Amino acid sequence: MNISGAKNAAVAILPATILAGGVCVLENVPQINDVTIDLQILRHMGADVRLLDKSTIRIDTKHIKNTAIPYELARHIRASYYFLGVLLSKFNHAKVSMPGGCDLGDRPIDQHIKCFKSLGAEYSIEHGMVEITADKLIGTQIYFDKVTVGATINALLAAVKADGLTILENAAKEPHIVDLANFLNSMGADIMGAGTDVIKIRGAKTFRGTDYTIIPDQIEAGTYMVAAAATKGDVTIKNVIPKHLEPITSKLRKVGAKVIEDDDSVRVIGAQEYERTNIKTMPHPGFPTDMQPQFAALLTLARGTSILTEGIFDNRFRYVDELRRMGADISVDGKVAVIEGVERLTGAPVKAADLRAGAALIIAGLSAQGVTNIEEIQHIERGYEEMEVKLRAIGADIVKRTVAEVGAIAKVV
Repeated sequence: MNISGAKNAAVAILPATILAGGVCVLENVPQINDVTIDLQILRHMGADVRLLDKSTIRIDTKHIKNTAIPYELARHIRASYYFLGVLLSKFNHAKVSMPGGCDLGDRPIDQHIKCFKSLGAEYSIEHGMVEITADKLIGTQIYFDKVTVGATINALLAAVKADGLTILENAAKEPHIVDLANFLNSMGADIMGAGTDVIKIRGAKTFRGTDYTIIPDQIEAGTYMVAAAATKGDVTIKNVIPKHLEPITSKLRKVGAKVIEDDDSVRVIGAQEYERTNIKTMPHPGFPTDMQPQFAALLTLARGTSILTEGIFDNRFRYVDELRRMGADISVDGKVAVIEGVERLTGAPVKAADLRAGAALIIAGLSAQGVTNIEEIQHIERGYEEMEVKLRAIGADIVKRTVAEVGAIAKVV
């Protein structure tokens, strides 16, 4: 099984091509709905976007002049707010609808606004649109009140052309932030320290087009690793960076799965029984919040009581009711879920509440007895490329069926 390019890197790098004012060729771009929407936004703004092959895209942004992105495009994805930083950097003006995406609780953009204001911009929010304007951006020192991936990325995008030096403190350290910084540097930016909690950006005036390959998706890889464990399978997952997977690998080994690492692949061998464990999601390099629902599906089958503590989002346990329909024994109190292992799950009709919740339900359905019908899989397709195709290729009995014009049902046996 081959892993696609990283969703969270792609949705930041695609807007960043605007800074090139020329041609960028991106390889290992995932075919997912969030990427499709980003490309629609770029075309709306005047970019020439061409698909060279399944995962390679040529983007020419030299004719972009439109600095406003309408609600109908931006409302579908959270990452639409990256256009704020890019357009502010390029044109000193941006007007973008408040972002959409999965409902994971309160996710304000106050830290993004703080960055823009610190660099010298003014902002307003009217009729659901965020408008940012600056006469000139000037480098400064910015301390994040909390570790935030989105604001760290937007600060990078906004500061790369600002006059002087910008220092970001308490910055997020996720692999896709490093990937974005590497991409920006390949275009002419001067960024040091990405992947640490202090990032230094010295403003550059001239940017150029570039060819760049996006890193593999650690969350897609982690999802299939957990799926292999939950089904007691034996799966080799290729095109990965094993170091990015260490928090997931560590927990899989702790509950009893066998994980064998190679240079660019991992092999997961499931166990006949799994042991309980406790997990608390934290910013990188801690256990990723985007893997919490998938691991919960595995822990429903572990012996004993496991405790999941959500340290990032307020509303990440909406999948629990659906797992209960399949026979899981889970109780939730605020940001803590207590999972009592059960002997087996049984198939049931369920709904995907968000992207990672949908992945968790697929894992549960693969390991359950009987048929599981999962509705509203448009959430899953936001972040997983041809998930049912990849799973069928390693032995899963899974079929996607289109229902009317609004969704689909995945049947998992």
